[in-house]
Amino acid sequence: MSETQANSVPERNDTAPPAPQKIFPVSWDQFHRDSRALAWRLNGVGPFEAVVCITRGGLVPAAIVARELGIRVIETVCVASYSHTQQGELRVLKNIAREVVALGGGEGAGVLIVDDLVDTGQTAKIVRALLPRAHLATVYAKPMGLPMVDTFITEVSQDTWIYFPWDTGLAFQPPIRDAGL
Repeated sequence: MSETQANSVPERNDTAPPAPQKIFPVSWDQFHRDSRALAWRLNGVGPFEAVVCITRGGLVPAAIVARELGIRVIETVCVASYSHTQQGELRVLKNIAREVVALGGGEGAGVLIVDDLVDTGQTAKIVRALLPRAHLATVYAKPMGLPMVDTFITEVSQDTWIYFPWDTGLAFQPPIRDAGL
């Protein structure tokens, strides 16, 4: 066995979900209801000239919110922060279009930023730096990220892992007590 092999760390299966203290599976129906509830809360906050969704998780709620609020300009900012279940270095893969950044004097006034979840707040910090006067809204929020969000629907504990409907399939779920959660 070579020295490299002897000192190497075995590869981890990044497709396996973490072993969180709590899990929170969200169905398509629930996510749609929560996204519409977000639109209700935002209805009195605007008006908004554009929606910027943080991809990929913000795509679905942004589409629902834009429909409900009658917003036609929808833009994306692509930020990579997770590799499956591991949060790593954040990278902006695609920036916001100049026409959208120019709204509100170049600082985002009148722009709504939408994401599915604020976890640690790191992604939100990057996007807020691009549009400091924009309104940031998420469907779900964890305590560490809450200071970065202007509007959200449901707070979940930091030790909760949310299973979004696009990440799951239909499968049996054991009762909470039986699963040791």
